[in-house]
Amino acid sequence: MSSNSAAFSPPPPLEGAARTWGTIALSAATFMNVLDTSIANVSLPAIAGDLGVSPNQGTWVITSFAVANAIAVPLTGWLSQRVGQVRLFVISVLLFVLASWLCGLAPNMSSLIALRALQGFVAGPMIPLSQGLLLSSYPRALAGLAMAMWSMTTLIAPVMGPLLGGWITDNMSWPWIFYINIPVGIASALVTWMLYHKRETPTKQLPIDSVGLALLVIWIGAMQVTLDIGKENDWFHSDLVVGLAVVAVVGLALFLVWELTDDHPVVDLALFKRRNFWAGALATSVGYGLFFGNVVLLPLWLQQYMGYTATQAGMVMAPVGLMALVLSPWVGKNIAKFDPRYFATFAFAVFALVLWMRSNFNTQADLATIMVPTIVQGVAMAFFFIPLVTITLSGITPDRIPAASGLSNFARITAGAFGTSISTTVWENRASLHHAQLVESIQQGNATAMGALQGLNAAGLSPEQALAQVNRLVDQQAFMLAANDVFLASAFIFLALIPLVWLSHPLPGTAGSADAAAGAH
Repeated sequence: MSSNSAAFSPPPPLEGAARTWGTIALSAATFMNVLDTSIANVSLPAIAGDLGVSPNQGTWVITSFAVANAIAVPLTGWLSQRVGQVRLFVISVLLFVLASWLCGLAPNMSSLIALRALQGFVAGPMIPLSQGLLLSSYPRALAGLAMAMWSMTTLIAPVMGPLLGGWITDNMSWPWIFYINIPVGIASALVTWMLYHKRETPTKQLPIDSVGLALLVIWIGAMQVTLDIGKENDWFHSDLVVGLAVVAVVGLALFLVWELTDDHPVVDLALFKRRNFWAGALATSVGYGLFFGNVVLLPLWLQQYMGYTATQAGMVMAPVGLMALVLSPWVGKNIAKFDPRYFATFAFAVFALVLWMRSNFNTQADLATIMVPTIVQGVAMAFFFIPLVTITLSGITPDRIPAASGLSNFARITAGAFGTSISTTVWENRASLHHAQLVESIQQGNATAMGALQGLNAAGLSPEQALAQVNRLVDQQAFMLAANDVFLASAFIFLALIPLVWLSHPLPGTAGSADAAAGAH
C-alpha cells in the first residue's frame, strides 16, 4: 500500500460520458453535504417538539455537526496520504449515508446530537476531495470550467436547504431531511468508485500525530461552542463562555507550536509560507464571513420584524444563485485569460454595492425592493469563489492539494461561524441603542407620539395596550436601523478587503487556473 508520491504521475483526464458522470457524482455528494449544513435549521422547532426538548437545546443539532465538521476538514490532507484520495472520498460518502440514516432513526435528542456530530466528522473530507478528483478529470485548459461547474452545485445548496427542509417538515416528517441523503450518497459512491478506483493516489504510512490531533479537537471544539452559545449567555459576562474562550486560545497557541515543530504534523501549516495561499485564504475567509453573516441576518429580520414566513424569507433568498449560475461558466472559461485579482476586486466591489443598497431599506420596503440586491449579489458570487480559489492554490503541487484545500476550507467555514455570531450580536446591540434613542422622543411634548397614542386609545385599546403597540413599532424601527448599520459596515469592510487581494503575486501565464484545485462553496 505504501508508495513514493514523488514518482507518482497523475492519470490522464477523463473523456466523454465518463467525465460527465464523474462530474455529476462528485457534485451530487458535495450538494448533499452542503445541503445538510442548512436543511435542519428550519426543522429545529419540529425536531425539538417531537423529541420533547426546548428549541434552545435543539440548536445543538446544528452546533454538533458544525464542530465535528470543522475538526475533520483540516485533517483531509493527512488522511488522504494514508488512505488514498479515492478510497477516503468513497468511505466518507458511505459513512455519511449511514450516519444520515441513523440520525433519522434517533429516539431522543442526546443520540441525535451524537449522530449529527458523527455525520459532521465523516463529511469533512468530502468537499476538498471532490474538488481535487473533479480537477483531475479535466484537462488543464478546462480547470476553470471544472471549478465553475462544481461551484454551481454549492451555490444552490445553501439556498435550497431551508426551502427543502421546510417543505419536507411540513409535508412529511423531519427524519426525511436525513433519509433523502441515502439514495444520493449510495449512487454517488458507486459511480465514483467505478470511475476513479483505478486512478487512486499513492499512500504513505505516516505516523499518527496524536498530540496535534488532540490539540486540534480541543481548540476547535472550544471555539465553535463559544461562538454558538455566546449570544445566549451574554458573551463574556458568562463564566462558561470565558472559560471556553480561554481553552480555545491556549489550545490554538499550543497547537501552532506543536504542529510547526513536529516532523509529521496532522495539519500542514507550512502552506502559510506561500504568500498567495495566506492572502487568498484570508480574503476568501473574511469575505465569506461577511457574506454568510448577512445571509443569516436578512431572513431573521424579515421573519421577526417584517411579518414574513420562513418559506417567504427563503423565497427572497432563492434568486441569489441565479446570476451566479449564468456567469460562473463564463468566469471558469475565462479565468486563465485574465488576472484573477481583477475578478476578485470586481466581486468585492459588487458585494459592497449590494450591502449599500440593503442599508437603505426601510419598513415599507416591498418584495421587489428586497429582491433586487439579492439578484445582483449572484454576480458577486460568480466572480468571488473561482478567482480567489485560483489565487489561493496557485503553484501548489498535486500531492499537497488535499491539505491546502482542507486548510482553506477550514478557514472559510470558521469565518462563516464568526460572521454569523458577530453580525447577529452587533445587530441586537445596535437595536438596543436605536430603541433607547427612539423611546427618548416619545414624550408629552411630541405631538406625533401623543397623536398616535390617542388614536390607539380611541380605537378601544387601554393605555397599557396602546403603549405596548407603540413599543412594537419602535422595536420594528430599531431592528431595521440596526440591520442597516450592519449592512453599511459590511459594505465598507468589503471595500477594505480589496488591497488584501493585491498582496498576492500575479499568476504566471495561464497556468494559475489549472493549479487551483479546491476550496470554494
